Amino acid sequence: MSKVKYYYDPDTLSYRKIEPKKSKRYRNLFFFILGAALFGFLGLLFLMNTNLVNTPKELSLQREVQNYELQFDILDKKMEQIENVLANIEDRDNNIYRLYFEANPIPEEQRRAGFGGVNRYKSLEGFNNSDIVINASKRLDIIQKQMVIQSKSLDEIAILAEEKEKFLEAIPAIQPIRNEDLTRMASGFGWRSDPFTKARKMHYGMDFTAPRGTPIYASGNGKVTRADNRASGFGKHIRIDHGHGYLSLYAHLSKYNVTPGQKVKRGDLIGFVGSTGRSEAPHLHYEVWKDKERINPINFYYGSLSPQEFENMLKFAAQENQSLD
Repeated sequence: MSKVKYYYDPDTLSYRKIEPKKSKRYRNLFFFILGAALFGFLGLLFLMNTNLVNTPKELSLQREVQNYELQFDILDKKMEQIENVLANIEDRDNNIYRLYFEANPIPEEQRRAGFGGVNRYKSLEGFNNSDIVINASKRLDIIQKQMVIQSKSLDEIAILAEEKEKFLEAIPAIQPIRNEDLTRMASGFGWRSDPFTKARKMHYGMDFTAPRGTPIYASGNGKVTRADNRASGFGKHIRIDHGHGYLSLYAHLSKYNVTPGQKVKRGDLIGFVGSTGRSEAPHLHYEVWKDKERINPINFYYGSLSPQEFENMLKFAAQENQSLD
């Protein structure tokens, strides 16, 4: 209830009631309604921009956003794990696999390169979390590219490994006569005394003394290019082309067990010890060629001799004695 106001009338010497004008009353009512409306509008704005009061739809959207944030954190951790695993694989690829197979390492900038030119992420711009989404998309694209590069590298390694296996099978890596069949290792690679002229001359192979008819085995995979007696001094001899620049020669045979053009594998029986050609006694003269140059065969017996047997052979081969051819 509004307060009643009075004023003192000096003419009547009494208090009279103040009667408010209607215009003022309406004005006061207008300002009251206007103030209430403004207060209500400001209060509504405040409530809409705070979390004090939320509608069910807003609560649902908030839970959805929280779920997306949780999923993004999980995705971020998974990407970090993938990046760490890829980094480990790339390190082994460059420093072990490619190094072993003599392939050039893949440069880091090639593995980590981004995508230039057209803006691939323009459609992701303009949102509240655009930076986060764009960064995650870039990381995923780079991870995908790294995986493609690594996959191609492993394909290349697989091919190199297959070629390496063929190469190792082709190298003349075993002794052409078994130790149990040997009488002795008569002469090694180097300067030796000629059995006929007694002059000192270069001996380009190794002489293995064994009884006539002792089996001779191919020292590596390859193709027989010659099995004849048309080479001066060698008598009946066999030549095997192993590829990769390697060739092995077996001389002074009594007979052959292969024909020209035939493919052989390491350990195949190819002929028998004899004393044909320029030979003083039954033995096998064995040579290894690399890129058309004769090299010391003793470096190629890792496939058939124990360390002790190899050491003993080194001692005999180092002796400057008389060769048998």
